[in-house]
Amino acid sequence: MKVLGIETSCDDTSVALYDSELGVLENLVSSQVDLHDHFGGVVPELASRAHLVNLLPLIEVLLERRRLAPADLDGVAVTAGPGLIGALLVGLSTAKALCWSARKPLVGVHHIEGHILANLLSGTMDLPATVLVVSGGHTEVVLMSEVGRYRRLGWTLDDAAGECFDKTAQLMGLPYPGGPVIDRLAERGRGGRFELPRPLTRDPRLVFSFSGLKTAVRVLVESLPRPLDDQTVADICRALREAVVDVLVQRLFQAAREHRVRGVYLAGGVAANSWLRDRVAREAAAGGFAFRPPERVYCTDNAAMIACAGHARLAAGFSDPLDLDGFARAPLASWR
Repeated sequence: MKVLGIETSCDDTSVALYDSELGVLENLVSSQVDLHDHFGGVVPELASRAHLVNLLPLIEVLLERRRLAPADLDGVAVTAGPGLIGALLVGLSTAKALCWSARKPLVGVHHIEGHILANLLSGTMDLPATVLVVSGGHTEVVLMSEVGRYRRLGWTLDDAAGECFDKTAQLMGLPYPGGPVIDRLAERGRGGRFELPRPLTRDPRLVFSFSGLKTAVRVLVESLPRPLDDQTVADICRALREAVVDVLVQRLFQAAREHRVRGVYLAGGVAANSWLRDRVAREAAAGGFAFRPPERVYCTDNAAMIACAGHARLAAGFSDPLDLDGFARAPLASWR
């Protein structure tokens, strides 16, 4: 079964081809980082317009490379939400047109499920498992009993961890997106120079909060002589990375122990963070949980994960009508 995946939920235009026997055959991504860098974040209208320009050429390139026509596909999977509604509608409209013209089934994929199932692109998952979904727009812990069965155990009360990285990077004059930059600078930061809070770690609930951590970084930056020298910035990045990761790891394994799962997994853009991957690997080994980090290329938004999730639904006999709506917000729900 060959499934075309389309992802346009935010600022990356991506198309992919997933084969049920061979895996990912193509995964093309057109980044808009340079477009939005000037604004320090994603501008929704600009993102939608860029998707309009980039999406059809990417699909044409993919099909030409594989010498395929739309009629050769077994289905089209597209991100239905959550995300920027204008950006989502570009992908949805294109997917519907392809399915209508080629008489192929359409599958709308929840963006979070795509991130979770990106772990299947590198191998099998030991289930049941708890999955930490952490990105610029999402921070939550999901209990996954099988593909298609999910239960959200915990979530952020305000900001997502990725947003915390991006906004604090902006405070220090670092480029967008801030997460990868902070991760890189933290590697040469000195530990112990600055101490930042670990929000809600004493709260028994599986909840997160990163707005106060952003404020703590702002207060710290404003208290230091300006301009900040390179070593000071690196030291702040290290303190911030350690604070965020401490909270994320605590919640992931709190959920894993409470629900007695077999495996723990990471999903989303922040899953590429080197310190988070290392900490989870060590904690999993000590606790006897299965863990394999997702390939970094599948952590950020990409269509391969959408195609994989779409294949799972098509293989189970599910598809969606051509009047499928997009949605800006909605929790991940079970479909099996």
